[in-house]
Amino acid sequence: MGYKRTRNIFNPNSDQPYKLSRSRLEMFLNCSRCFYLDRRLGIDRPSIPAFTLNSAVDHLLKKEFDEYRQNGKPHPIMIDSNIEAVPLVHEDLEKWRHNFTGVQVHHEATKFLFFGAVDDVWTTSNGELIVVDYKATSKDGEVTLDGRWQQAYKRQMEIYQWLLEKNGFKVSNTGYFVYANGRRDLDAFKSKLLFNLKLIPYVGDRTWVDTALLEAHQCLLSDDIPDANSDCEYCQYRTAARTYEPSNTSKDR
Repeated sequence: MGYKRTRNIFNPNSDQPYKLSRSRLEMFLNCSRCFYLDRRLGIDRPSIPAFTLNSAVDHLLKKEFDEYRQNGKPHPIMIDSNIEAVPLVHEDLEKWRHNFTGVQVHHEATKFLFFGAVDDVWTTSNGELIVVDYKATSKDGEVTLDGRWQQAYKRQMEIYQWLLEKNGFKVSNTGYFVYANGRRDLDAFKSKLLFNLKLIPYVGDRTWVDTALLEAHQCLLSDDIPDANSDCEYCQYRTAARTYEPSNTSKDR
């Protein structure tokens, strides 16, 4: 069985909607070559192990906020931060949270069925929705959004805001990251990992999303593989490997 995928391949001659996830648009923004190889040719980047501890934190935070959702009350961290809102009760919330459905928009200009799965949504008394994303890490000092890789977190937030807005909701420009930071200052593990929880506001600008979708679509329509992004470590690896590989590698297949 080859490495090449045969499903979810973009066909430039098809009139049917093509399902595109938020993470794949992020791939395009990072490297159009990797995006093209994946979506047009079926050659994805190598997979990495799942971040199961982060997933556990995510799962438990959802359960915790759901308790306050059921009671129609704000979580204490919302009260401490003077946020006048409560976790949203909505019939589609579970679908919005599901990785393979998420919040969906049919982008007519590209025929993309664009989607992304939110962690949580809060609502104000006037019906304005607030996008919330859970994050987990473990580092000394306070967590911030200043890291280079965290630019992707900000785009993630903005895409969720865009998706909800395109579904007809009034969406706040300010979203929140509920950031869990595993404590490293304790004397011992003792079968328990403790976290400090911090709420970080972020004012998003989602005006770029339409343009990014159009550019991603144009990328996939081309019959030419794009140039690699100079910062893409996957492309750098492929280039470096080809430098030392023999021209005929059939014996290794």
